[in-house]
Amino acid sequence: MTAADIIALLEQQFGPAVAAKNADALDPFVTVDPTRLAEVAAFLRDDPRLKFEILNDVSGVDYLETDPKKVAKAGFDPHLEVVYHLSSFSVPGRRFTVKVVLPRWKDGVVGQLPEVPTLCGVWRTADWQEREVYDLIGVRFLGHPDLTRILMNDDWVGHPLRKDYEFPLEYHGIRCR
Repeated sequence: MTAADIIALLEQQFGPAVAAKNADALDPFVTVDPTRLAEVAAFLRDDPRLKFEILNDVSGVDYLETDPKKVAKAGFDPHLEVVYHLSSFSVPGRRFTVKVVLPRWKDGVVGQLPEVPTLCGVWRTADWQEREVYDLIGVRFLGHPDLTRILMNDDWVGHPLRKDYEFPLEYHGIRCR
């Protein structure tokens, strides 16, 4: 089964919830509606034609151009993406990527983290990976069993992999920059 076949199955099953696709990318992918993410993930895992039993990685990406001279050429509006890389034990070499596009801030309110459903109920490996994305990029995973920081201290303010993050001058008496 090719990436185009996988995309066709997803479009047939979920229709407009598949917002974008690229079967010819280095990592073939679909972009799905965040509200349907868990449903799409369960389908990718459970459908006998697909069998994506492994969630290899969850990554957060910040699409923000901070240089005013480059904003017009950037070709995108500022947003965040959560990227899920999947594999299959049953079909060696089968890989696929699912993306979710989120606003930088929930409801446009600065400081309110965007939200997406957790996939911990689909793949247990999502637990720590979602915590890492929460900690470093600032995406809230709704329904996560323990959405706490995993790399930064509990009292750290902000999410340091956001492109507009400003590192503190000092943290607990330690110079940061």
